[in-house]
Amino acid sequence: MKRVGCLVFVVLVLGAVFYHYSADPGPGASDASVRAQRAEREEQARKERERRELEERIAAMPPGLAHPDKKELASQLVASADNSTLDWRGQYDYIEDIGDGNGYTAGIIGFCSGTHDMLELVERYTESRPDNRLARHLPALRRVDGTDSHKGLGRGFVEAWKAEASVPAFRRAQESERDRVYFDPAVRQAKMDGLGTLGQFIYYDTMVLHGNGTEDDAFYGIREAVLERAGTPAEGGDERTYLDAFLDARRAVMKASRAYKDTSRIDTAQRVFVRNGNWDLRTPLVWQVYGETFRVA
Repeated sequence: MKRVGCLVFVVLVLGAVFYHYSADPGPGASDASVRAQRAEREEQARKERERRELEERIAAMPPGLAHPDKKELASQLVASADNSTLDWRGQYDYIEDIGDGNGYTAGIIGFCSGTHDMLELVERYTESRPDNRLARHLPALRRVDGTDSHKGLGRGFVEAWKAEASVPAFRRAQESERDRVYFDPAVRQAKMDGLGTLGQFIYYDTMVLHGNGTEDDAFYGIREAVLERAGTPAEGGDERTYLDAFLDARRAVMKASRAYKDTSRIDTAQRVFVRNGNWDLRTPLVWQVYGETFRVA
């Protein structure tokens, strides 16, 4: 019994000693931990300073494509390629399956039921207006997202889209989502790359048509491939050389895809602007898409 008592005592003592050293790492370890935490905070502060400085530099740049007149022109240029018209505001109620594998294409920027942007648009719109006509189609939109299927949508969804397009709030929602997903990121990236208004439009049109993903056939994938061959103006590269390389890469992606049978939005529009050195997208502007001539005074 006494022996057992001694063993218990030893165990208790050893346990206390172990707890003491495991709970208190000692001055050296504590100092290392403090230094690591301080270094992490300093790194976070440095990144935040750099982010603020970048935002200030971008804010100080000329508006470029974000100027209201240029943004209107950009919308007309995209509409000419997507819908053969300059009247982009007449496309709020547009919806059809154009056979490109992306399901329904609809609205002012070609939101697609198969590429997630249509789903995000309807979800965000429904958050502010739960009683809208499209809300009941959300379960079906979620199921077909990423496919070309119309299952659960069909005529009812098409009619709901056209009807909701008469609501000013849904029109504003389309414009807001266009800016959030495509226009603002494209202009921001182009400014960071040192590109003028024309380059900003080329980035924007690329995001609209190819999406803003990092895949080889999406905007950031195309840009990454171009950077291996040509430097951006921000890196000291020549703007004409860089944009020519960018359009070459984008045209190759279009030619390799069954979804794009015509590359005239590049060949007889954007390439012409680059060839003419119209870096500011000055008007009057004349271009062709699908053999049809468009003019903006």
